[in-house]
This record gives sequence, structure tokens and C-alpha cells, in this order.
Amino acid sequence: MPPSPFGRVLTAMVTPMVPGGAVDEGGLEALVEHLLATGHDGLVVNGTTGEASTLTDEESIATVARVSRAAAGRARVVAGVGSNDTAHAVHMATEAARAGAEGLLLVSPYYNKPTQPGLVAHCRAVADATDLPVMLYDIPGRTGIAFAHETLLALAEHPRVLAVKDAKGDLWAATRAMAATDLLWFSGEDALNLPLLALGATGVVSVVGHVAGAHYRAMVEAVDRGDLVSARRLHAGLVPVVEALMTTSQGAIMAKAALVELGVLEHATVRLPLVESPPEHLALLRTALATLPTPKDS
Repeated sequence: MPPSPFGRVLTAMVTPMVPGGAVDEGGLEALVEHLLATGHDGLVVNGTTGEASTLTDEESIATVARVSRAAAGRARVVAGVGSNDTAHAVHMATEAARAGAEGLLLVSPYYNKPTQPGLVAHCRAVADATDLPVMLYDIPGRTGIAFAHETLLALAEHPRVLAVKDAKGDLWAATRAMAATDLLWFSGEDALNLPLLALGATGVVSVVGHVAGAHYRAMVEAVDRGDLVSARRLHAGLVPVVEALMTTSQGAIMAKAALVELGVLEHATVRLPLVESPPEHLALLRTALATLPTPKDS
């Protein structure tokens, strides 16, 4: 597997908050330490699971700076800088670079649904704004626009567009793009981590990694050495946790609840329009966490 400037096992970090909604700075540092202790070599801040859409610009950049200081060279810090306003995305990219980010996560513009040429122009403008490597984020279920195959081919020619976080759920489209380009591929959908790794993905950008980072590290290593039996065993052992975090309600909500259950965070506070987990969801989560095997036993 070629070297990755982003790392290989990344989690799209939640943004810890105290009751009332302020960012929990101590919680951020505790979360970084937890993730670094559980197999991660990359951290994504200000992504979907980080509730980036309800953070102010000042909060977003302060979060990048704090996570960068806490990681202290022990993991690559990748900052989400997406916006449906290209000028705003460029601004966030330059500010994230100043704050210590080592890579950028760039989601396709949402709501205004540009054409594919507009999508190419948007991504090139952001990639031109800094010297940092860029990971495109393809999640049409949230943005309303997917990266077309020809768009990926065009963007792969840019010297700083190096990777894709794939949350599209189309394994054949991923196969075609990996075969046609040198783009590093990252699974952005935990249910498809193993299939995408088996097809040649470099790594994962996970939500379930908040509680199963060591399992995903073991899965990546198993696929690397061709041990699909062990990789499938890990994949199957994570089914209850993936379902509890990703299908019960919403990833950010359930990941924060899980981190409270594990004692990593004090609060599961989310910002409206998200609301915290009801008791029945927490009961399902606790049951799932209780089934989580150690990676070596998976």
C-alpha cells in the first residue's frame, strides 16, 4: 500500500460539548488521547460527525488548533473545510492550515447543487489555496451531489488532490475510480469498511472508530497481509456496534453517547437540530458495547 499523508485509520471526531452547547476543550483533549491509544494514526476534525455545520468559523479553527497541539505529531490532523460557498471554503482552508492542519477534507457543495464543472472548479480553488493534501468527501446523501467518475479523473490531475472519502455506497464506482486513478481511497461508511478495503482502499475514516479503533487497525492490517478470514471475523464482530451507532438514530448523537458510556467524555451534548439519545437508544447502545470483543478475539 502506498504511503498515506492522511494516515490509514482515521475517525471523524465528534466535537465534545458541555451542557449549553459550548465546545468542551478538555473533552477534546481527552478524546484525542483515547483515539491515539486505540490504533489511530489520523484524526478528522470539523467533519459531519463533528457537527461542523453548527460550529462558528472561530470554533472550527480553534478546534483544529487544539487538536493539532494535543496530537503533537502523533497522528495526522485533517480539517474539514467544506462549504457551499467557494470563497468561504477557501478561507477555511487557509485558516485551518495556519492552525496546524496537515490535510484538508473537502465535501462537495451542498444545497445549491452545482454542475460537475462547477464542482471541479470549486475543488480546484480550495486545493490551490494551501500546500496541504486534499481528501475529497463524496457523500451525496447529505449534499445532493455526487462526484461523477469524469470529475474524479479531472480532479486526480491536481497535485494536491490525493484521496477520496467514499460515503456514496457504490462499490463498482469505487472500483472504477481506483482502477483509473492514483487516488487513495478511504471508506467513509462503516458498514462497507471491509468491502472497500478488500477492493483496494487505503484505509477508513470512521465513526464507529470512536469505540472500535483498535478493531479497524487490526482489520486494515489483516487485509494488508491477505488474511481475509481474520478480517471477516473482525467485520462480523462489529455488526452490533455498527448498527447501534449508525442506524439507531444519527452518528454524532450515538458516538457521543458511546463515549460517555466508555468514560471518555462527561457529556453527550449535541447542538440543535440534533438532540440526545432517548433511553431506548441508550439501552441498545449499552447492549452493543457489551458485545464488543477485543480485537485479538474477534
